[in-house]
This record gives sequence, C-alpha cells and structure tokens, in this order.
Amino acid sequence: MDSRASLSASASASASDKTPAPSPSPWAAAGVSDFDETLYHAILHQPDAGIAVWSRLIGASPARVRRACARLLRLGLIQAPDSTGGLRPVDPRIAVRALIRKRESESEQLAATADELTKVYAAGLLRVEPSSLIEVVCGESANAARLEELYARAEHEVCLFDSPPYLAPRTPQLVLQGELLHRGVAYRTLYSATSLESPDLLAYAEGMVALGEQARVLPTVPMKLLVVDGHTAMLPLTSSDVGPGYSAVIVRHSALTDALRTLFETLWQQGTPLGRVPDDDEELSAADRRLVGLLAAGMKDEAIARHLGVSLRTLRRRVSDLQLRLAATGRFQAGVRAAHRGWA
Repeated sequence: MDSRASLSASASASASDKTPAPSPSPWAAAGVSDFDETLYHAILHQPDAGIAVWSRLIGASPARVRRACARLLRLGLIQAPDSTGGLRPVDPRIAVRALIRKRESESEQLAATADELTKVYAAGLLRVEPSSLIEVVCGESANAARLEELYARAEHEVCLFDSPPYLAPRTPQLVLQGELLHRGVAYRTLYSATSLESPDLLAYAEGMVALGEQARVLPTVPMKLLVVDGHTAMLPLTSSDVGPGYSAVIVRHSALTDALRTLFETLWQQGTPLGRVPDDDEELSAADRRLVGLLAAGMKDEAIARHLGVSLRTLRRRVSDLQLRLAATGRFQAGVRAAHRGWA
C-alpha cells in the first residue's frame, strides 16, 4: 500500500472513530436485550404465530427464540400457554407499567440499604483512619460555603438548633432552605426563644414555617447544630466573638453523630410548636383523610406511597406536616389522634 492509500485509510478510520455511538434502547434499563426486543416486536405483530414462525421472522434458531421467550415470560411481557392457546403477549400498556413499577421497587429497596452500608463504611473508616471522620473549617466565609454544600447534599432531612452565631446572611439562607423544602427534604428547626425576641429573626422563622419548615421553640438551646440526613453534623468549635477566627467542625457518620441526633430528638420532643395550632374542629382535605386512614392502619411508608401515588419523599413530608398539626410524636400516634378528632 502506498503512502497516499495509507493516509486515506487512516483518514477513513479516523472519521469512523468520530461516528457517535447509537443511543441505548430504553428497554436496556428494564433488562431487555436488543435480541429480546426484536423478538418482542415480532410477537406483538403476530401474537398467535408461535415459536417456529417467530424464528423465521427474525432469522434466529427456534432454540434461541425459546430461551428469549422464557426471559420475556419472567419479565411479564408475555404470558404462558393455557387451555386457550400458546405463548401470547400481555397488553403492553399493562406489562410495561408493571415492569416499571417492579424496577422502581427494586431501586427503592437498594436505596434503603444505603444507610446500613454507610454505617459499615463509617465503621471501617473509624478503624483505619479515625481522623477522617472529623473536618475542621476555619473562617466565616469557609463555614458559610461548607454549610451551603451540606444543604445541597441533603436527601431526606435537615435538623437544626438555631442560635447564634449565624454563619451566613439570613436572606441567602432562606433561599437555600426554601430550595431544600421544594426538593421534598424535611426541615426541622428548634429555635431558642431568646433569638426570636429579635423581630427580624422572628420574621425569618415565620417565613420558614410558611415555606414548610417544622419549627419548635425552647427557652434556650445548648449550641448551634446542624444534622443532615442523620449522619453528618456541623457544630461550632469557637464562640461567636472571635470574628474571622471563627471555626466549626464537621463530623461524619459515627457514634458522635448518633449521639447528636439523639440530643436533637430529645430536645425536639420538649419544644413548643411555632405557628398556628389547628382547632379541634378543623377539617382535613380528602387527600389527607386518605393518608390518616392509612397511617392509622399501621401501613409502611412504601405501601402508603403506592396507595397514594406519590414518591416516598413527598409522603414523608406530608406525614411530618400532619404530625406537627397534631403534636404527635410518631406516625401511628398521628393516625390515632386524627381518628379521635373524627378526621379519619
């Protein structure tokens, strides 16, 4: 091959390398291979044809088609032979939705193991390198930046002891916390009554409650504390009068974060709800009545979410709101108290 031919071949190879890869089929996410998808389309076109005809339609051996049919049968896309005939497709509107629900359920089960895996991971870190569980952050601007990062990473719930020092201006913080609530992240704050003596801070707290925050008040709270998703905590190391030298510590999942979460829950139960308490004759919406009935029945969150057609995050936020309205300490107690009021 001469040099010109080599250059031409090289250019052709280079051009082919730049050809974008085809987008994966949406069926891949459901565990359906390209071959199985092709066969499924053939079955939909000729539902009663049988394996021999389907094999000819897609140009594959009957044995391979039979194995693929077994996979489609396990996925619920076709149904087994019965007295009325052989293999037949299930209505795609039913089969595909059932397949999606199954995958969502499997994903939720996997996500539910994350907390347990995190505990194992944290225990391993503690044995190998205990210092990695602690991070010291110095300076007001650095602390404000880490605070924003913790908010951004929150997935389930943020718990806060609100007392001086305040690491960031209130207006940006209100935006950050509002975004959390919009994402379905539960937000609970235990305010110091002395802090709320300031009209600005009281207006801020009332603004947060209007956005969906659950808020309670104690005469004093022991410290400034943030607990994110029950496994990451941030608390001050220095007093508020050190100015630029202010420092805080971030503690990752460990016995210390478990203790801090327990402290929050203990004081939370002692707090007085901030905001309007409903009258005994206040009525619930139809959706909340349905939720109350399911809570009183003792159903698990996953089952209630399926009944109501909402995500787990949305459900947990609604349950938290209901508990606050009823001054209940748990889901079941909320259901019982609502039933006693005639809400269920």
